[in-house]
Amino acid sequence: MNAPATGQLPVVVIGAGPVGLAAAAHLVERGLEPLVLEAGPSAGTAVRGWAHVRLFSPWAEVIAPAAEKLLAPAGWVRPDSAAYPTGGDWAERYLQPLADVLGGKVRYGATVTGVARAGRDRVVDADRDEQPFTVHIELADGREERISARAVIDASGTWSMPGPMGADGLPALGEKAAASRVSYRVPDLRDPAVRARYAGKRTAVVGSGASAFTALAHLADLAEEEPGTHAAWVLRRGIGANTFGGGEADQLPARGALGLRAKAAVEAGHASAVTGFRTQAVERDGDRLVLVAEDGRRLDPVDEVIVLTGFRADLSFLSEVRLGLDERLQAPTALAPLIDPNVHSCGTVPPHGVNELAHPEQDMYLVGMKSYGRAPTFLALTGYEQVRSIVAALAGDREAAERVELTLPETGVCGGAGRYDDPEAAQVAEGGGCCGAPATVQIGVGMPNAASGGC
Repeated sequence: MNAPATGQLPVVVIGAGPVGLAAAAHLVERGLEPLVLEAGPSAGTAVRGWAHVRLFSPWAEVIAPAAEKLLAPAGWVRPDSAAYPTGGDWAERYLQPLADVLGGKVRYGATVTGVARAGRDRVVDADRDEQPFTVHIELADGREERISARAVIDASGTWSMPGPMGADGLPALGEKAAASRVSYRVPDLRDPAVRARYAGKRTAVVGSGASAFTALAHLADLAEEEPGTHAAWVLRRGIGANTFGGGEADQLPARGALGLRAKAAVEAGHASAVTGFRTQAVERDGDRLVLVAEDGRRLDPVDEVIVLTGFRADLSFLSEVRLGLDERLQAPTALAPLIDPNVHSCGTVPPHGVNELAHPEQDMYLVGMKSYGRAPTFLALTGYEQVRSIVAALAGDREAAERVELTLPETGVCGGAGRYDDPEAAQVAEGGGCCGAPATVQIGVGMPNAASGGC
């Protein structure tokens, strides 16, 4: 039997999260066949990993328009647009219903272990672009399969690859040995076992982003009820005007409020900030841990450590496709300067689509959080716009693909990793207007989207 023509093959989407399912919805809308491969047992497996955390953005800003078109005929009831969902809400009330509507186009328990051109490793040029992709998967029962695809959209995210404690980007000396006392997730203090782990204890929280703010706020609430609970907030940078985010000026009010809660935790004495501390080693002090900085400083002993230093893309299963990635961010080469956290915050990232997301490997795309590599500035609607543009290109509608329109909120956070040694410089940079008023940037023709937020 002859193999099907490449154009008759499905577009494989890796990951049944928000952006992967949005890609599938756009593919259906365009008359293309999606096959979504999800490693977990349900839609939004990674999102469910932070089910207890509330999003910055209301429902209106985390639902993809193409997805809503699929859901509406199935009787789906849109949640209150002004309400703020938790990760659990997002998964149960939107992602799973969307996956259910897609039906057999979504396969669970299918872990992608490799992507390549059929019969071509990354070295071979001959007829490369004419060959379909072959996607290697491992099923939950250990069986292996190979799936042919006309294109691959990798929306697998970064949840499985949290950043380490070490300031040089590698695990600190002793970090792995201390694994039983180290967590890389915001704790769910509603769980009695998790609550007992931190109640009445001294916990180091390493990180300076929204996840760290969330952990500090939760631990401060616990401290109000459980005496002796305290957080040592470990920052690699100093404290400047932007340390706690945009506050009341943030156009995502929930995000601004989160930063203010973290600030209140410090001011109330439930958390103490340790600045300019770049962790090099983790040592044992009896049953407790001592963090040691590169400059020799030693943190007072702690019972637990929560490391929230961002996430990274897993590129291991893409070793046989030709990716064009920036050497610093590990984001697509054309996208990297547009999202560089040393320059941009979420609200100053320019609109982008298929042109910025293209790789030397034709019809291979990284989207969503994974497309941002190590940049933490991703917003949900940015990912929805990415896949709208990519699918339009796959459908042959180049005009729509290049008509990228997006309005993003001002974040109030502009200082990036490159400024952490000099908080005063970061403060001056913010005063210079790095986060300008939000503006709609249009490429081509069409009406702008509504103001967007993210997760």
